[in-house]
Amino acid sequence: MKHLLGLLIPIAVIAQIPNLEQLKRMTARFAPAKIGADTARLDEGDRKALAKLLEAAHVVDELYLEQAWSGNFGLRAELRKDTSELGKARLRYFVLNKGPWSGIDGHAAFLPGVPAHKPAGANFYPQEMSKDAFEKWAKAHPGADGFFSVIRQKGNSFEAVPYSKAYAERLQKLATLLREAAQLTTNDSLKTFLRLRADAFLSDDYYASDVAWMDLDAPIELTIGPYETYTDELFGYKAAFECYVTLRDDVETAKIKFFSSHLQEVEDHLPVDPKYRNPKIGALAPLRVVNEIMASGDAAHGVRTAAFNLPNDERVIQQKGSKRVMLKNVQEAKFEKTLTPISKLALPAEMHGDLSFDSFFTHIVAHELTHGLGPHNITVNGRATTPRQELKELYSAIEEAKADATGLFMLQHLYDRGLAFQGSKADAERKLYTTYLASSFRSVRFGLNEAHGKGMALQFNYLMDKGAIVVKKDGSFAVDFQKIKGAVTDLTHDLLTIEAQGDYTRAKQMLNHLVEIRPAMAAMLKRMEQIPTDVAPL
Repeated sequence: MKHLLGLLIPIAVIAQIPNLEQLKRMTARFAPAKIGADTARLDEGDRKALAKLLEAAHVVDELYLEQAWSGNFGLRAELRKDTSELGKARLRYFVLNKGPWSGIDGHAAFLPGVPAHKPAGANFYPQEMSKDAFEKWAKAHPGADGFFSVIRQKGNSFEAVPYSKAYAERLQKLATLLREAAQLTTNDSLKTFLRLRADAFLSDDYYASDVAWMDLDAPIELTIGPYETYTDELFGYKAAFECYVTLRDDVETAKIKFFSSHLQEVEDHLPVDPKYRNPKIGALAPLRVVNEIMASGDAAHGVRTAAFNLPNDERVIQQKGSKRVMLKNVQEAKFEKTLTPISKLALPAEMHGDLSFDSFFTHIVAHELTHGLGPHNITVNGRATTPRQELKELYSAIEEAKADATGLFMLQHLYDRGLAFQGSKADAERKLYTTYLASSFRSVRFGLNEAHGKGMALQFNYLMDKGAIVVKKDGSFAVDFQKIKGAVTDLTHDLLTIEAQGDYTRAKQMLNHLVEIRPAMAAMLKRMEQIPTDVAPL
């Protein structure tokens, strides 16, 4: 899978610190949804191992709180002391956001006595450090921009402290729990992954355990470690800890393996200069459909992840590809609680019947698959580098938009070859683009300070400028089916080219021009104020 124009409580109100009733309305944007999985098919060893893994997930929550902001633990302790109704509401929203800033309101503070907005560098860098100061220092300290270290002040300079040292106590506890779980499980691949990941927590070398995770073939599908860099909004360098404890859905996994077999074919037809295509993408990537039991850390704050694509280590991607994990029960909850009511407002009445969970689910599958397509290792001015390194803090939004657009391109490519749909091609196309349009409002409501929200605003406005999305007289939105395919191809080309060239300037220009809420969308978002923005798993 993992935030603004504060859609129920505008930022101006949050800046004044919300009262009890406002906090209740803010919390109500996250619809309670039952999320769980049947553990009955697990053998006794795996059930016991599962208990250890759930305990580890709680440790990851604490790790992420420390990474997100240095003041989180002290503030949480104070909130727990306040047993008033307002105090309880504040604590509830603090837990939901993993901090005192409301993710879907531009990370604006909802509690008194904290910075007005979430620090861009979270707790990865010294609070007063400037970007220029770090970049100058980092040039003389190779590896300072690595995933697995925090930057701390050292006199008048800085030092990079490896995670294994900075978070030693909690990582030692995690390693112990994973080793205990490894002794309990009867599955050899899970046993191997758990032991290697435990070692990685203490060495900061995650390569071997990432490879073992790619090879994991077990009823329990565990993802745990430092992965995504969204929390580091200063540079997008530092990885935050997250955990997903899930059970594999073998029936659904078998259904979608079809898409994996067509990845090279899609890569070979990407609408980009052929020199930027990868003639041999990584080995056939695993694709899993799972049902979530518990998510924690970076995986469990604000808007919840519906799917994810890992690892981020380019060495592993080159060797093994990327594993795409679809959280089916989370997606079903989102579709029911948010997308269905959104479609009733955003789409003309004649299009309501084209909203489709299958199309929603399939596009998420395609989104995750196409994260692995396109440029990953590039050359800029003779330097071997990556799009992530060149685009810096802009990368996440560009990459999310690229995966959405390329996912649509991939499905259209398969439709044009008579694949990947049942019934008629026209019916499949109508449902795909209609559901995508409705879902775009769901994503934009995450906010323009969040990578997925930024990426969707970029896509939406690009497609509107191309005439592929149009506004009806009643304020609803519709797809122009004569223009949508060409517009998606053009968008895919532009985003892939930016990444292939590591073009920071063009990426910034594109984001500056297109990441905005235009009047027609603002009016529709206003009409959606009573619809939950996302789900709060129970």
